[in-house]
Amino acid sequence: MRLHSESCGAGHPLIILHGLFGSGENWRSMSKKLCRSFRVFSVDQRNHGNSPHSAAFNCALMTEDLKEFMAEHSLGSAHLLGHSLGGKVAMHFALTYSDLVKRLIVVDIAPRAYPPSHAEVFTLLTSITLDRFSRRSEVRQELEKGLSDRSVVEFLLKNLTTTPSGRLRWRMNLKALHENYREIVAAPDWEGSFDKQALFVRGGNSDYIGPADYQGIKKYFPRAELATVAAAGHWVHAQAPEIFERLVHEFLSGPETVD
Repeated sequence: MRLHSESCGAGHPLIILHGLFGSGENWRSMSKKLCRSFRVFSVDQRNHGNSPHSAAFNCALMTEDLKEFMAEHSLGSAHLLGHSLGGKVAMHFALTYSDLVKRLIVVDIAPRAYPPSHAEVFTLLTSITLDRFSRRSEVRQELEKGLSDRSVVEFLLKNLTTTPSGRLRWRMNLKALHENYREIVAAPDWEGSFDKQALFVRGGNSDYIGPADYQGIKKYFPRAELATVAAAGHWVHAQAPEIFERLVHEFLSGPETVD
């Protein structure tokens, strides 16, 4: 599958993978900062953003999508940064194609199962019949009826687009995401280990990575470092951008270490 991406900068390639319901656009501000030092590719994963839709949606397929993306752009190796679902794909890619990954950054997710915390969001989104509405403000009002967090409402609205005929549509493939959601949050059944440098970044106000996850992280990523951004929740890069940028730059630009 040919994935859509935005790119900028020069230097060693850095590929950024967004999370569920997201797109490369969510990382545009951070990408502009990082592209001062790296050649940054902010990728829309399948069924998200401007990338193609498919009924099939799982971590293995997204791993192969990324391999195809790197071949298309003649990237022999790259730093890989993934947030949430993108972090899960990044982990799996690093384990599967370690020779293509120079250094790995995983943001606020661990290699374990997660509860279906997006179930209510899916219920709300699938209950909205977009053909009933002609303005974004009307869809915003519908989302606000079921979601108290305005930042989540605005995040979801980034998926709303208008067709050439003027109809409102979701850019994401909501049906495929919903039907495959349980598989996406299930415990990974992976083999091997990634024996290069890896950085796991957690939000201090997020419960996605806790002390109980450290052993599982080290199982697959024995050289992993862990950094906590105390002032941030799950969206670390958006809630503490200066700290996050510094962590990424220092990790990727630092000297090679040998354990």
